[in-house]
Amino acid sequence: MERKKPGPQGEKRMLPRLLSRWNVASRKQAEQLVHDGRVTVDGRVVRDVLAEVDERARVTVDGERVGPAAELAWIALNKPRGVITTTSDPEGRRTVLDVVGSTVRGLAPVGRLDLDSGGLLLLTNDHALAAALLDPATHVTKTYRVKVRGQVEDAVLERLGRETVEVDELVLGPVRATVSARGPSSTWLDVSLAEGKNRQIRRQLAYYGHEVLVLVRTAFGPIALGGLAAGASRRLTPAEVARLRAAVGKPAVPAPKRRPARRRSSRS
Repeated sequence: MERKKPGPQGEKRMLPRLLSRWNVASRKQAEQLVHDGRVTVDGRVVRDVLAEVDERARVTVDGERVGPAAELAWIALNKPRGVITTTSDPEGRRTVLDVVGSTVRGLAPVGRLDLDSGGLLLLTNDHALAAALLDPATHVTKTYRVKVRGQVEDAVLERLGRETVEVDELVLGPVRATVSARGPSSTWLDVSLAEGKNRQIRRQLAYYGHEVLVLVRTAFGPIALGGLAAGASRRLTPAEVARLRAAVGKPAVPAPKRRPARRRSSRS
């Protein structure tokens, strides 16, 4: 669909794209909001995800007016096990947004950690950068500390780093795994991968005969979990956000320039 040229009333964009641009929600989430009838434009409910809307229109979501976001926020959370990586849950289970407790509009998790996994989870309302970080083409590495049942032999580590396998109709590429510690009946591994398919590490290690007992993400690209306690969260620094942008080849966003203060003319 061809986008209309800017007119005297402002530029027009498809409604989900506009909501995503304003950091209200990701594109997919915005489409669902529109489909569910939760979005109005100039007082009228719009359910058509292809509807083009003037940027200057009065748009509300669940009765609250929305517009260009005042800030882009990045939060690092040490997700506890048993918490769902989603923005809401119809069954009333605790979500990562409940843990963070932030009021930042449009905040959403970057990727997923399953219910039984914990560790570093990034949340943001910068959906464009989040999508770039999750794009397989950018090869942003995620690192995990994993405890598995049994003794992992060197031959299995070599196969993990070399073989592509198919498990549950998913094609899983090679991952890098090294042993960090051994117990009488278990092995601790450091695992790094650039993919992020559903329960990939659990499926892949089970394929080689090792059940995952504990899985904790310790790094997402250049951002490390560090000493952040389970359930705790913190804002990323501007330098950390710049490193995320560099990881996907996006230039840093320049800081807004301050206008020089006007000199008051002195009266003689």
